[in-house]
Amino acid sequence: MTAERSATARHRVRLASPRTAAVLACVMVVLFAILLLESALAHRLTAHNLGAAVSLTTLTVVIAAVGLVVARHQPRNPIGWLLAGEALLTLVTISASAYTESVYYRGHPGLPLIGTAALVLVELFPLTFAPFPLVVLLFPDGRLPSRRWRWVVGVYMAVSTAALLGVCAVSVSLIARHQVHVLSDGELAQVGNPSGGTAWLTPLVLVFVGSVTLLWLSALARQIGSWRRSSGERRQQLKWLMSGAAVCGVGLAAILTNSALWELLILGLGALPVSIGIGILKYRLYEIDRIISRTLAYTIVTGLLVGLYAGLVLLATHVLEFHKPVAVAASTLAAVALFTPVRRRVQRIVDRRFNRARYDADQTIAAFAARLQGATDLDTVRADLTGVVDAALEPAHVSLWIAGGNP
Repeated sequence: MTAERSATARHRVRLASPRTAAVLACVMVVLFAILLLESALAHRLTAHNLGAAVSLTTLTVVIAAVGLVVARHQPRNPIGWLLAGEALLTLVTISASAYTESVYYRGHPGLPLIGTAALVLVELFPLTFAPFPLVVLLFPDGRLPSRRWRWVVGVYMAVSTAALLGVCAVSVSLIARHQVHVLSDGELAQVGNPSGGTAWLTPLVLVFVGSVTLLWLSALARQIGSWRRSSGERRQQLKWLMSGAAVCGVGLAAILTNSALWELLILGLGALPVSIGIGILKYRLYEIDRIISRTLAYTIVTGLLVGLYAGLVLLATHVLEFHKPVAVAASTLAAVALFTPVRRRVQRIVDRRFNRARYDADQTIAAFAARLQGATDLDTVRADLTGVVDAALEPAHVSLWIAGGNP
C-alpha cells in the first residue's frame, strides 16, 4: 500500500510540473487564436461589442497568466492549476459559444461532430465560477485549513458535479432528439430558459449558485479570521488577498446592478487573481500597505473635491447667481488649488492608520532634520544618521562614508 501511494504521488508530481504549465500556455494561445478567428467570421468584432470582448479577453488573460506563473513556480500548489483551469474552461466555452452562434444561429456551414461538442461545451460557462471559492480557501499554500473543511469541499464538489452532469444530460438529450434551438449567444434555448421537461434545471442551478456564494463567503470569513491572528509575512499575504477580494467584490456588485460601465468594471474582477499571485509568489509583498494607503487617500481626496466642486457650482449659480461658465471655471480653479494641501493632509491621516511604518519613518526623519540644524560635531551627526537609518529602514548592515574621512 505504501509503495502504491508513493507511485501515485510521483505520478502527480510529474503531471503537476513546469512542462505541463508550458503545454497549457500553448493550448491557451491556440484557443485565443481560434476565438479571434471565430469572432471575426461571426462578425462579433464590431464597435458595439468590441469593449465587452476586450474586457472579457483581458480578464481571461490575467487569470491565465497568474495561474500559469504560479503553476510553473510552485507546481505542487493547486491554486495555480485551479486558476489556469478556470481560464482554460472560460476560453473553451466562449469559443464554443462563437462556433454555435455562427453555425446554428446564423446558418454558416460547420462540422457535425464539432458542432455537437460545442453545443454541450457552451452550457458549461456557469461552472467557470466554481474554482474561485476554492482558490480563496486554499490561499496561500494550497492546503485546507483543517480536516473539518474536507466535508465542506466534498459537498461543494458533489453539487458542482451534479450541476455539470445535469446540464450535460439535458444538452445531449436535446441533441439526440434533434430539438436544437440556439439563442443569439450560442446557448441552447431549453437550457438558457428552462421550461417543461427541462424545468428541473432551475433549482439545480440555484443550488449550485448558492453553494458557490456560500463557500465564497465562508472562505473569505475564514481568511479574515486568520488575518486577525497572523503576523509578519503571512499577514502581508492575507492583506493582498483581502484587498483583491474587496476590489473584486465592489466590481461584481456594480456589474450585478446593471451598471452602464460594466465593460470597464469587469476588469476589477482581475484584482483577485493578481493579488493572489503576488501573495503566493511574495513579489513586492510588503508594498501592500503603501498601495492601500494611496488608494484610500486618492479615493477620499477625489470624493472631497468632487463634493466641493459640485457645492461651489450650485452655490455660485443658484445662490449668488453667477453665470454658469464663470461659476464652473472658478470652481475648477478652487478644486485644483486645494488638491495638493488636501492630499497631503489626507495622506498623513491615512498613513497613520494603514501605513504605520511609513508614518513612523517620516516622523523619525523629520525629527532628525530638526536636530541636524543645530548640530556641529561630525561624529555626533554620523552616529545620529546611522541610528535614524537603522530605526527607519532596519537594514542588516549600515555603513557611512564621508568624503575625506574614514567610514
